[in-house]
Amino acid sequence: MQLTDSFHIDLDVARRRQQTNAWAKAVLLLAMGLYFVWVIASGNLPNYINERFAWLSYVAAAVLLLLGAHGIWRLLRPARSPISDDPLLQLVSARQEEHRPISWGVLAIVAFPLVLGTLIPSRPLGAESVSSISTSAVSAANVAEFQIDPLQRNVLDWLRVFNSSSDFSEFNGERADLIGFMYREPTFGENQFMIARFTVSCCVADASALGVPAHWAETATVEQGQWIRVQGVFQVGSFRDNTLPILQVESVELIDEPAHPYLYP
Repeated sequence: MQLTDSFHIDLDVARRRQQTNAWAKAVLLLAMGLYFVWVIASGNLPNYINERFAWLSYVAAAVLLLLGAHGIWRLLRPARSPISDDPLLQLVSARQEEHRPISWGVLAIVAFPLVLGTLIPSRPLGAESVSSISTSAVSAANVAEFQIDPLQRNVLDWLRVFNSSSDFSEFNGERADLIGFMYREPTFGENQFMIARFTVSCCVADASALGVPAHWAETATVEQGQWIRVQGVFQVGSFRDNTLPILQVESVELIDEPAHPYLYP
């Protein structure tokens, strides 16, 4: 009698553990799916990934929601009859089922980025995230960059065109109209700054900061990281001990951060 009671206790414990783990997994999957939906609906998705991969987030949201909903449906449906009246066989079956769920450690690892994403406000990278900044583009210019009207070229377009040239003097007198954030370092020359942008190939994990050198007598009046629209003319000069086309600024307009602040190579 005592042995049978012990089997029943162990069986109940195994079933409770199994159900608790299954509920945790189903709720976590559903929560992650809802988080993806919120990121998409709030317009924050471009803060994390390249726009051309956005469809993967839509697929992920759908799959996570379906898996979570299916898990909850399985937990709420009527329980099946035991395979046997023998408590020992029921205990063995329950123990076997108990080994199938995802471990609590794995569930915690999956839940960690969800907690961070929920607690930390979503925002794009800015000047404070720059560890190093380059005046070289990710790849050389192609026909498309040369065909773009110079006044329509962005920071990445100009750097690609510069990288393709063997004689920077050909850019003397070229006009440019650029949008980026103000970036300065103590090593920059007097009144020098960079019109900077981040490029994202896949996601923010591979983000790189690029910038076009510029010269403006009122550089110090604009705060670091402030988004600006800059118009001016290129003139070859010295920047960080390199000879580069430097934008001689004619006008600076303070603007709000663009809806899509990243550039995509």
